[in-house]
Amino acid sequence: MSITEGIRLTWLGHATFQAISPSGKVIMIDPWIQENPACPDHLKSFDAIDIILVTHGHFDHIADVVPLAAKHDPVVYCNYETSVWLEGKGVKRAEGMNKGGTVTADGIQITMVGADHSCGILDDGKIVYGGEACGFVIRFENGYKIYHAGDTNVFGDMRLIGELYRPDLALIPIGGHYTMGPQEAALACRLLGVQRVIPMHFGTFPLLKGTPEELRDLTRDITDFEVIEPRIGEII
Repeated sequence: MSITEGIRLTWLGHATFQAISPSGKVIMIDPWIQENPACPDHLKSFDAIDIILVTHGHFDHIADVVPLAAKHDPVVYCNYETSVWLEGKGVKRAEGMNKGGTVTADGIQITMVGADHSCGILDDGKIVYGGEACGFVIRFENGYKIYHAGDTNVFGDMRLIGELYRPDLALIPIGGHYTMGPQEAALACRLLGVQRVIPMHFGTFPLLKGTPEELRDLTRDITDFEVIEPRIGEII
């Protein structure tokens, strides 16, 4: 049986992913759903959400956390400052943590790791401090590990993330302008030492010009390396 047996991963557009663990726990990462132009209407409702992960407070990663938390009562893991802001918005189970910390929820280990990005939260027309941006490494009940980089540039400590956590799959931004583009993402793949990558955070807006094909061209020399390009809504 493959180590991926029972894990279902669905890209909902931009940086938003839904992951269902082998035991059926539903994890939502960076939920930007209702106003996300890349997310089809038929994918904008959910039967259950057990865990929400928030990499940072920009609207295109946090916009639907409050309504989803009100409806489904998940645990929301994010940095401490963002958790305090979410509590102020009525989120009952916001659990703040920080980089290097690991929590275990229903047999799933979630580790917060670094990212090179900003994290201001737009609140009533003003930017409030949201702590620092991060990424997450998720270790499922069967041992399979997914690294969601969040919004980030390439940074040298990605090598440490690879050495410490050895992710089986990495979800990395490639659009450029607000995050790394394909050139930087190609180096990120090498630093991580990962063999399977799903590009994200591209094409949603005209400014996000990086493409999976560009990343594929820049990584053709890496042995047994695969750039996976799912369709939005496709279950991987």
